[in-house]
Amino acid sequence: MNLDAKIPSGPMAQKWGKHQFDLKLVNPANKRKYEVIVVGSGLAGASAAATLAELGYNVKCFCFQDSPRRAHSIAAQGGINAAKNYQNDGDSVHRLFYDTVKGGDYRSREANVHRLAQVSVNIIDQCAAQGVPFAREYGGLLANRSFGGAQVSRTFYARGQTGQQLLLGAYSSLSRQIGLGKVQMFPRTEMLDVVLVDGHAKGIVVRDMVSGEISRHSAHAVVLATGGYGNAFFLSTNAMGSNVTASFRAYKRGAAFANPCYTQIHPTCIPVSGEHQSKLTLMSESLRNDGRVWVPKSQAVAEKIRKGELKASDVAEGDRDYYLERKYPSFGNLVPRDVASRNAKEACDEGRGVVGSGLGVYLDFEDAIGRLGESAVRERYGNLFDMYEKITGSNAYKNPMTIFPAVHYTMGGLWVDYNLMSNVPGLYVVGEANFSDHGANRLGASALMQGLADGYFVLPYTIGQYLAEVGPDDRPSVEGSEFAGAEEKVRGQIDQMLSIKGKRTPTSFHRELGQIMWDKCGMARNKAGLEEAIKKIPELRAEFWDNLNVPGENGSLNQSLEHAGRVADFLEFGELMCRDALQREESCGGHFREEHQTPEGEAKRDDENFSFVGAWEYKGENQTPELHKENLVYEEVKMTQRSYK
Repeated sequence: MNLDAKIPSGPMAQKWGKHQFDLKLVNPANKRKYEVIVVGSGLAGASAAATLAELGYNVKCFCFQDSPRRAHSIAAQGGINAAKNYQNDGDSVHRLFYDTVKGGDYRSREANVHRLAQVSVNIIDQCAAQGVPFAREYGGLLANRSFGGAQVSRTFYARGQTGQQLLLGAYSSLSRQIGLGKVQMFPRTEMLDVVLVDGHAKGIVVRDMVSGEISRHSAHAVVLATGGYGNAFFLSTNAMGSNVTASFRAYKRGAAFANPCYTQIHPTCIPVSGEHQSKLTLMSESLRNDGRVWVPKSQAVAEKIRKGELKASDVAEGDRDYYLERKYPSFGNLVPRDVASRNAKEACDEGRGVVGSGLGVYLDFEDAIGRLGESAVRERYGNLFDMYEKITGSNAYKNPMTIFPAVHYTMGGLWVDYNLMSNVPGLYVVGEANFSDHGANRLGASALMQGLADGYFVLPYTIGQYLAEVGPDDRPSVEGSEFAGAEEKVRGQIDQMLSIKGKRTPTSFHRELGQIMWDKCGMARNKAGLEEAIKKIPELRAEFWDNLNVPGENGSLNQSLEHAGRVADFLEFGELMCRDALQREESCGGHFREEHQTPEGEAKRDDENFSFVGAWEYKGENQTPELHKENLVYEEVKMTQRSYK
């Protein structure tokens, strides 16, 4: 497997501009001769589909939701980063680039990150022009707030619903193209395979989730914008429908899967409340601007709180441990997510957790309300406080929130080059579904930035190179043998799952897998635990194919069947995640190997042996995948031990 990143030559700040000029173009009159498939309609997918159609390409866009407006991008709360420097506080493209590389613990591809920082400034203009209602200061200028891992205020926001507002902006552009007939939208449709013709991605096989109909679609190129794989852990902040199926089935067709062990644990989520839960709820990182994280200094006081004998307000100021402010005075509560999460786990492991399970810490707004007034806090975070009260029954204006880390985002994804094309020609991957920009840990408010950068400003340029090379005639018929073979494979798996008639539901297998993944490949990992997981997961997978029960039939709406197909993929993918975590004998960002930490308990990298992207090649069913390495070379940034102290 050849992992040619196609990084342009020249100075870092000029690479993207030079590359744009060097790329081949498709004549405007010829663009209408090309068909592009976009799978996914979140920020990356909707922006890509709308922009490609605006350029003149014919686009088919597929999503499994009933509307693109329901893509999981809608759940993003806190904001979107951009190097505008409106606050005049020292921000710049270079500083955003540096913060992102450092935040990712020096495990991202430098050139991609610099391009992301460059185009970030265009995103805000684009979205403001679409009518996205960004928060504004008293004088009418766009407002900013701070997020983790940065010492400047560069995050633009729309209260606590930034993702929703950005998605509505992208959806308005997409809807315009649907109305013009340039985008054909396929809602309630799930991609179940990629079709390769002569080694190039030329189409997909999909299932209509309402009727059960299986159909084939061909195109000149395929774009995957299908999000992350956090639901491999069962409990996560992701929508319950979020899955790895599209990416994983592309992997099984030859696309390399890069860094699957890089998962982000978000530090501010509502703690697990019991066995009945099927998902977790995020509380935006923006709350750490004004909220202070603390636990009691003493285990005895924490135990009384857990038993209900004391309230948070009963704990004197001198008996509170504001541990992030104490350990990281330069960044305080706004350290990166991996650092904040590990410290919360450490405090709870010491017996200082403040919820009944022992797994929870306080996020306290008493100081902010005293300093700013309740009305100012309500204006900034009102919808988040309302959501918290609806879920927990507690008023966060009067009592501290309780929070604990949970799976949130995945930095790993399908390997892509500088053009966002995978190692399979014609298969492009954008947004969270690719691996390219965040290294081993994503900074807060950078997911929305990457999704829109890829969709609005990168892919529309780079896809033209491939389309110009293959020409408008290179679109095969859906009647070809490759399409027939892919459809037969999809139908075979569906029939197999329906015919087992065992005793266990897809959810029971998913929950058991999630527990294995959280215990052995979660916030902290070690060799023994990962080896145990690699032994247990195939056993669970074998039971799945022997004892699964999927009621109903294929020819109608069947959510149990949908879930079964996704769990089948998670059961294979979970093993790949553990293998990647096992081979990476270092700690970096969200990948924390207990054997590799500094005396202070921080992540300890091994740059000499592990400064590479680990890209896995599928070798067949029940075969060990093969690891390929793309070495990471840093020209602009000097690799150092991260410090936020």
